Amino acid sequence: MPNLEHPAYPAADLLHLESLVPCRESQVSMLLSVFGERQQFSFPSIFIYGHTSSGKTYVMQTLLTTLRLPHVFVNCVEYFTSRLLLEEILIQLQSCSSGTEQSSSVHCDTFNDFVRMFKQTVASRELQNQTLYIVLDRAEQLREMEANILPAFLRLQELTDSNVTVVLLSEIVWELFRPNVGCFEPFTMYFPDYSIGHLQKILSQNHPPEYSADFYAAYINILLGVFYMVCRDLKELRHLAALNFSKYCEPVVRGEANERDTRKLWKNIEPHLKKAMQTVYLREISSSQWERLQHDGGEPGQLKGLSAHTHVELPYYSKFLLIAAYLASYNPVRTDKRFFLKHHGKIRKTNFMKKHEKTSNHLLGPKPFPLDRLLAILYSIVDNRVAPTANIFSQITSLVTLQLLSVVGQNDQLDGPRYKCTVSLDFIRAIAR
Repeated sequence: MPNLEHPAYPAADLLHLESLVPCRESQVSMLLSVFGERQQFSFPSIFIYGHTSSGKTYVMQTLLTTLRLPHVFVNCVEYFTSRLLLEEILIQLQSCSSGTEQSSSVHCDTFNDFVRMFKQTVASRELQNQTLYIVLDRAEQLREMEANILPAFLRLQELTDSNVTVVLLSEIVWELFRPNVGCFEPFTMYFPDYSIGHLQKILSQNHPPEYSADFYAAYINILLGVFYMVCRDLKELRHLAALNFSKYCEPVVRGEANERDTRKLWKNIEPHLKKAMQTVYLREISSSQWERLQHDGGEPGQLKGLSAHTHVELPYYSKFLLIAAYLASYNPVRTDKRFFLKHHGKIRKTNFMKKHEKTSNHLLGPKPFPLDRLLAILYSIVDNRVAPTANIFSQITSLVTLQLLSVVGQNDQLDGPRYKCTVSLDFIRAIAR
């Protein structure tokens, strides 16, 4: 029995829509109820929010396209000023019903011009008989535009006296949108994250035709067992599934196992999934590089020019500054004399007795340090004499800008600024080499 039912739309279209949006039937059903029939006035504005990769954009595009509803779809990141945004809506609107591209350019400087041109376009394109949907993806960018843009879009139905609904898609909640002066409240709707069962069902639909559905579902189950705790992004999981499936199939291709030997297949794929864990979200290498790496059996760090985290191009003294900052963050002040002075005198034996009783400084995290201590360590580890010139201080500022160092506390303290090193030990080892 189909989950999607609505008297205003053909049953075949709804059945096809249901197959395209798995695990989002309840949200689509709610949207259909809010939309109503084609000629009916819907809510003036709808606000849909949820985490990234929860299906907001895909569901809206699929719903409007499958049911052939007149709509305009604009990404607010691409059209980042109010003028670009309003002009793009008008351009798409002019080709909405005719299906032809608009040859003449549109000039729209203010929202008053937009309302006037919008009413003219709707009348000329005969769009008054059904609801027109304007979908603004990444709508949080509207907060960076003029103060009147967001309230005007929320009341566009009233301003234009037209059957239009504005749909806002965002990753943040409505409370962070609401202006201080107040505005028309939209109908809000939440898209929850996909559960592990939903991800299993969605990813299993992409199984290759040369393998059975059960075999690919078992592979997806193994993949989610490894990555679900660290990655819930459907796009990232789909990329990982496509990237590592050939390695999972190797024992079957070589004839060493059949599709039901789950244990052998797991033993073969486990080390490669552990390597993939190091580059989740980072996209440090391309798919072809990753396949070559799996074939050669190497480590991810062996590719030349692989990672921005291990091959950072910094000026000569910036590298020493970063090493000095790391030493200052993770070594106590009382050890500076022992580490950085040639004639530091005798060391008490009690210090060595306590060394094994203390927690590792790497587990406790970096500690803040003053500027003069950083420069003192720098002079100690650099072979030649370094003068405290403006060049050195500007490089410290550059390291803060690159977020390799962070400023702790206020900058107007009498004892000078304090810093903290934010990079890892592997990063410093790569710089030190």
